[in-house]
Amino acid sequence: MAEPPRATASGPGRVLIAVYGIFALSATARAGVQIAGSFSEAPIPYLLSALAGVVYILATIGLAGHGPGYRKLAWGAVGFELLGVLAVGTLSIIDAADFPDDTVWSGYGRGYGFIPLVLPIVGLWWLRRTAHPR
Repeated sequence: MAEPPRATASGPGRVLIAVYGIFALSATARAGVQIAGSFSEAPIPYLLSALAGVVYILATIGLAGHGPGYRKLAWGAVGFELLGVLAVGTLSIIDAADFPDDTVWSGYGRGYGFIPLVLPIVGLWWLRRTAHPR
């Protein structure tokens, strides 16, 4: 009988979940303030920040939960996060005029010490590491 996957919320996964939780709160709060106070100044970046906040929330829930459904949620959210960071990071550098204000993912997360670029790589690595043993 195959061994079950290791819980993503065990060991170093707890730190990963805490970092995702902090980013979920900060990105969502930042987007809320931006959207409420100055949405017309930079609607695309502010909506992208809100999207990032939702993705961080879903990743946190997926990584903290137990069971295959939570693991699938984590894979989807963290994978989407990596694609988002790469796409928004590249677009914000190539066409800076479309990004008059930064998003969490602008410049690959330079405003956050590039943690938004490294975080999904670590998240995907952790999900792989805690998967079913072969």
